[in-house]
Amino acid sequence: MKKTNVGVIGLGKFGLSFAQVLADLGQDVVGLDSMPENVRRAQDTLTQVYQGDAMDRKVLEQLGFADFSVVMVSVGHSIEASAMISLYLKEIGAPQVWVKAVSRDHETLLSRIGVDRVILPEYFAASQLAHSLASPGLIAYLPFDEGMAMREITVERWAGRSLRELDLTNALQVQVIAVRKSGEKRYGYIPRANAPLGRGDVLVVLGNADNLERLKP
Repeated sequence: MKKTNVGVIGLGKFGLSFAQVLADLGQDVVGLDSMPENVRRAQDTLTQVYQGDAMDRKVLEQLGFADFSVVMVSVGHSIEASAMISLYLKEIGAPQVWVKAVSRDHETLLSRIGVDRVILPEYFAASQLAHSLASPGLIAYLPFDEGMAMREITVERWAGRSLRELDLTNALQVQVIAVRKSGEKRYGYIPRANAPLGRGDVLVVLGNADNLERLKP
């Protein structure tokens, strides 16, 4: 995995969780928060943690936030604070500024400032849960395209046929990206096109959500 350096401003629940996962993945993560308890909580996990006011542009400059590959801003429910911090980060030259938003209006404001990516965690989680309930077997709708999704399907009618025979890419513009053989716990990725499928095999399929619904495996 390519190593990158990430700055996280705001080490509350979302910011700290984001930073900890990145650190667990071997990335260099530097945190900044104004609250001493948040700083203490993050010290054992992150590469470096600072206590300071991110709404002070000089603090951002002195701590080198312009040099991080990505800066995540997660400062609770203060729309003014996240907007000002994001603006300062863009002005000092941070290449990628990601921000956790608290509403659609907040998202619109951040987009106008020029933020590179806006995250609405509650909306995303609720949307994923609702879609998975409405469409059994759905794993996830993909954030880069609302029409794209991944779904698990179980082989019945396709037993004995190969992916080459089914030709799903040309027939329905969907792609099988993993196969878990019946009775096994692990998936095999990039499955062989000429291997026959067995009844009970589970396929992970990527494609347009409407096309995925049309699959009759």
